[in-house]
Amino acid sequence: MNAITNYVRSSFEELTKVVWPTKNQAIRLTIIVLVFCAVMAVLLAAIDFGFSSLYTLIISRV
Repeated sequence: MNAITNYVRSSFEELTKVVWPTKNQAIRLTIIVLVFCAVMAVLLAAIDFGFSSLYTLIISRV
């Protein structure tokens, strides 16, 4: 039980050392992540469409 208590205590001590982002930083970083996810989704959709078209072209020739 003592090990669990020490672990929880040290975890809370470490949390006091964390430098939390400001509200503006959190908003900016969230926007960056959302834009990156949207760009990656479009890129993967384009690649998927390209492979699908290539597959259809190959199958139609056989």
